[in-house]
Amino acid sequence: MKRILVTGGAGFIGSHLCERLLSEGNDVLCLDNYFTGSKANIAHLLRNPYFELVRHDVTAPFYAEVDEIYNLACPASPVHYQYNPIKTIKTSVMGAINLLGLAKRVKAKILQASTSEVYGDPSVHPQPEEYWGNVNPIGIRSCYDEGKRCAETLFMDYHRQNGVRIKIVRIFNTYGPRMNPDDGRVVSNFIVQALRGHDITIYGNGMQTRSFQYVDDLVEGLIRMMNTDDAITGPVNIGNPNEFTMLELAEKVLEQVGSKSKIVFHPLPSDDPKQRQPQIDKAYSLLCAWQPQVLLEEGLTKTIDYFRKLKVES
Repeated sequence: MKRILVTGGAGFIGSHLCERLLSEGNDVLCLDNYFTGSKANIAHLLRNPYFELVRHDVTAPFYAEVDEIYNLACPASPVHYQYNPIKTIKTSVMGAINLLGLAKRVKAKILQASTSEVYGDPSVHPQPEEYWGNVNPIGIRSCYDEGKRCAETLFMDYHRQNGVRIKIVRIFNTYGPRMNPDDGRVVSNFIVQALRGHDITIYGNGMQTRSFQYVDDLVEGLIRMMNTDDAITGPVNIGNPNEFTMLELAEKVLEQVGSKSKIVFHPLPSDDPKQRQPQIDKAYSLLCAWQPQVLLEEGLTKTIDYFRKLKVES
């Protein structure tokens, strides 16, 4: 049994990761300050004697004896990370410093949940890990983009200077049950708008693209990355290379929901990427032939069912 710390463990992705780690017989310590996470996401785990929940903000040091750390703490949707941009960048940078310090002290292996946003509005398509990105350092999204880029720098420097065992994954657009209905992400936005019969809001002309991976595929990738040899540090892209336009996604959601909502177009926000598609050759070669298993249609069905159970229509 490993003792595993998951920061941001009450969030959308973190709760699925905690659930999976417990199912594999681990002792899981979940940290969250509930800025975007929710106790409801992990309430069903509280009865498990090997699950521990702690309310804590990673911008402050944390002390515990653990074997592995998954650092998922940071608001990930523009609505939330732009609400308090200074807090967002503190979470990425100070959180990384505090958790790397913990990993150094207790000799734990630590994984950083980075993001495809480090590529910015890419001029290379699809995006390989070797691409350095095209990020606006003073834009409205930079609190998140540059915070995550700085966290990657810190991870590599702690590894090179102090020998900390690190893993870096760059997560591409992920969706699934336990998404916050009001988080402003495109999948949850479209589903909630369709269920409520509201207009489907597309920013731009609808031709910008994203690649959507179901949360179970991501969790599998995270665990496989953590279990790789210490020489493998990353970064490694974890995402689904199947690319869809915003218009295609909206039409798929409308079809599955059976909604008569209309599609309306609004101006594209500042620095919003036009294209996003991961190159996943490294993930396939390094993570035991990892590749996404859940098709968009199947994943949307499960996510729509989740939102229907939340009764978001009312």
